[in-house]
Amino acid sequence: MLVLDTEDIPDADRIEAFHAVAVGESGSCSVEQEHPEAGIRKRLEVWNFGPLTLFSTRGSGMRIWRTPRHSRFDSMNTVSIITQSHGTGAFTWNGHQQHVGPDALALAHKTAGYEYAWSGAGQSVAFMVDTERLGLPEHLVRSAIPLLEHSAVAPLLLHHIRSLHRRADQLSNDPGAEALGSSTLELTRALIVSVTTDEHTRRSVAQNTLLTRVLAFIRAHLTDPGLTPQSIAAAHNISVRTLYRLCEQGGLSLEKWIIRRRLEGTRRDLAMPEHAHRTIEAVARSWGFTNPAHFSRRFHQTYGATPRQWRRLHRPTGFSPPDVP
Repeated sequence: MLVLDTEDIPDADRIEAFHAVAVGESGSCSVEQEHPEAGIRKRLEVWNFGPLTLFSTRGSGMRIWRTPRHSRFDSMNTVSIITQSHGTGAFTWNGHQQHVGPDALALAHKTAGYEYAWSGAGQSVAFMVDTERLGLPEHLVRSAIPLLEHSAVAPLLLHHIRSLHRRADQLSNDPGAEALGSSTLELTRALIVSVTTDEHTRRSVAQNTLLTRVLAFIRAHLTDPGLTPQSIAAAHNISVRTLYRLCEQGGLSLEKWIIRRRLEGTRRDLAMPEHAHRTIEAVARSWGFTNPAHFSRRFHQTYGATPRQWRRLHRPTGFSPPDVP
């Protein structure tokens, strides 16, 4: 949901408007705009997923910082995961400095204070959740901040956040929005614990978040035709039998879940103008379907239309895609 676009605001009021919205949405902070004399551009969007709030901030360079003193001015005690979709961010906390590029994320604890900045045009996508919802001691959260690059969970969480952001308008209004937020929270717990605590606690949290991590792994590899129960199990150091039992306990069928997510991907791509030049077979293959007849049959069973019929309904006016004579 769009909450601010400075293009709709007079130049003289933009800095004050952005600061007011930033404080209102995420709590007390200080903001410094890069080259304010040249004018600033900001577009801020916010979505709610049950226990967490997802933010997208896009525009000209800026620096935002929070200190323990800021925390005394509001009651928000939150943890954030920050990613950078465009440009390179700079994260600083307690002497720890980190560049946040396309393959990295940063962990911030509001009451501990931190600074985040980028130069030039950039876009940051982050989520915020109450610290209490993590169910982890605050000292554990803070000790994880400089260690995230060593976690195998970080790429899964990064891919998950980007997937949420790509379809945020749709997913935040879906009945499953709260479940998606809870899954994100579980991945964050797994991320923090993976680089901290003792072996017993790591094993306990790893077991509690195993299904969430398995599903995040599958989402990140849906386009790989080599994704199999064997490869999924091997990636998580469990047997195939344990994998199936885990899914059964979670109330889902592994094969059906994978096929449904892949079908959703093909349905989305077939309706998008940027994929209109590709054949239906190519789109299906890019989502792991190697048998065109099987794909077409499953698509029709699920959506009540063939892939070709679906594409015709959404093709640009005057455009004849390669599958349509």
